Amino acid sequence: MNSSDEKLTKSFYDRISHSYDLIADSNEHVAREKGLAALAISEGETVLEIGYGTGHSLVTLAIAVGESGKVYGVDISDGMKKVSEKRVAEASLADRVELSVANTPPLPFEDNTFDVVSMSFTLELFPLEIIPEMLKEIRRVLKPDGRLGVVSMALPKDGDKDSVLEKTYKWMHQHFPHIVDCQPINAVGLLKEAGFEIKSEQTLDIWTMPVAALVGKSPS
Repeated sequence: MNSSDEKLTKSFYDRISHSYDLIADSNEHVAREKGLAALAISEGETVLEIGYGTGHSLVTLAIAVGESGKVYGVDISDGMKKVSEKRVAEASLADRVELSVANTPPLPFEDNTFDVVSMSFTLELFPLEIIPEMLKEIRRVLKPDGRLGVVSMALPKDGDKDSVLEKTYKWMHQHFPHIVDCQPINAVGLLKEAGFEIKSEQTLDIWTMPVAALVGKSPS
């Protein structure tokens, strides 16, 4: 993403941060929750959430890691950070959650820091040519045998046709990318190309559009 695109994206998410749950979360939460469950977070783990949005996943993750664990988050939007900080504080979990705002990649963390990295409806926001770089950064910050959870808009299975809604969605993304910013991606293929071993894969849908919920393992 060039600097102009980053500014537009940041401005867009800052504007919708307080209304995002009404706009999108009612559609996304089932897939997001199934993706988090598949990660099977253990007490004491260190977890990174990329694109934490309004903080629902942060609360789930912070409960899962317990008092001995830690959850970090990075997002492009200051507005989302404010909303998330409030949600985490209201859940009395602020002591185990640390949030930052940054344009990524790169990720502002040291090598081999995290047991788990989680992304829900975030990977597909990056331009296709940037996704391999993003996944390379995730591998860098994950510990050996670390887990990456991805929930993303997906391409139809071989032989399946796009629904009318998906055709419309793709057209909107092509012509108005700062409004309809997600794009269906081949998440399985992208993770494999980045060196992840696919440990679990679920196919879900949102309003007839396919969604992938994956867990990949980083190399030993």
